Amino acid sequence: MTDSATRTDGRVERGNRTRRLVLGRTMNIASVEGLEGLSLGRIATELNLSKSGVFALFGSKEELQLATVRAAIAVYAEHIVAPVRGLAPGPGRVWALCENWLRYSADRVFEGGCFFHGVSAEFDARTGPVHDAIARARQDWVAFVRRTLEEAREARGLVPDVDVPQLTFEIIALLEAANAASVLHNDSSAYGRAATGILRRLRTEATDPGALPDRPPA
Repeated sequence: MTDSATRTDGRVERGNRTRRLVLGRTMNIASVEGLEGLSLGRIATELNLSKSGVFALFGSKEELQLATVRAAIAVYAEHIVAPVRGLAPGPGRVWALCENWLRYSADRVFEGGCFFHGVSAEFDARTGPVHDAIARARQDWVAFVRRTLEEAREARGLVPDVDVPQLTFEIIALLEAANAASVLHNDSSAYGRAATGILRRLRTEATDPGALPDRPPA
């Protein structure tokens, strides 16, 4: 490798490290203050970076916001979706997915609770690329929950006439209600209530309710 190539690779790696550092901070800021709380100057100051260097990586506040949303999607998938990929279809896989979500919120993977719950409320009535990126992320999540339920029905783990869209809506509503109560009121008992409600609904629709816990773990 030539000296020039070595220097280029070094600059790229430094740029990647800086980008990861910046996005780690912006995801937490956005989860607490919203995406409008982000600015290139603020991030440069907080992380002791040059503003020109941050600008070179992101170019604009909007691009910083979009990059933050993309980074949050990857974190969300890592903590919630990836752990259930290898599980067999069925109500147990649905329940594991819900447990992952509740743990992700309760453990404050993002300082402000669920990243997407907060920024969705911030951008739901707006238009533009940031709104669209958030909306797509939420649509993808709803579609994944729905597909997981459909696969459970196809595997005969749920009754044939289960209303999958309705059950999807109810599960996500309970998850988000727990996050909202926990963040706003510092009420961790909301997670147990949501888990209890989800288990009751899944057991009602399961062909073998005994395959699921009758109550969430303490």
